[in-house]
Amino acid sequence: MLNGDGPGGGERPDRALELRNVDAAYGTITVLRGVDLIVPFGQVVALLGPNGGGKSTVLRVVSGLLPVTGGDVYVAGRRVNGAAPDELARHGVCLIPEGKGIFPNLSVRENLWMATHTGRPLNDIEEIAYARFPRLGERRKQLAGTLSGGEQQMLAMARALATDPALLLLDELSMGLAPLVVEQLYEIVAQVATEGVSILVVEQFARAVLGIVDWVGIMLRGRITNFGTPAAMEAELSTAYLGE
Repeated sequence: MLNGDGPGGGERPDRALELRNVDAAYGTITVLRGVDLIVPFGQVVALLGPNGGGKSTVLRVVSGLLPVTGGDVYVAGRRVNGAAPDELARHGVCLIPEGKGIFPNLSVRENLWMATHTGRPLNDIEEIAYARFPRLGERRKQLAGTLSGGEQQMLAMARALATDPALLLLDELSMGLAPLVVEQLYEIVAQVATEGVSILVVEQFARAVLGIVDWVGIMLRGRITNFGTPAAMEAELSTAYLGE
């Protein structure tokens, strides 16, 4: 449940998300170990590093899909330990998972209709979605499962953005997509950030995202080992983590 400030909390109007000394586990296997992370309002933060470091687990914790075993999670200054995913979604937390999470047997338009539960009319949702992703407008009657991988990712983003998220969580946006498509998608992410949405991006491939983020955290073996600006982190990413 949402718990207000909580012990040691306090309203922090500059922080859309804060993790304080967070631990998390799958059964008896500890995955996150003392993770500290801040996402300022209206900025883009990337968690980078090799697979298996715990990056996607951070998103599962923030979205309420995995409970913490230690530490605290704050969304807009409110302690949210134990909050259910639907409760967090009502408070503006929106996760686009790896694998896109669309309904393949529904049309593009029907997938967008699923976002009308927020109270926004379908016409408004479609107008915004097709303006941002013109290709979806051309394929509005097409089954989502027959779209290209890039188009499916566009649809997942369009549906998520229709909910007016305050905190957008993106998990491996580039997975399986051509570099040009990835570049286009991250241009949209940068544009969304200028509209006031706070964004936490998880990526294995640093080059895909470094150009649009404000802050970078390097994650290895369940810990954020370094945090700073893209320029400060680029050399370390190249030499220590990506082997470039």
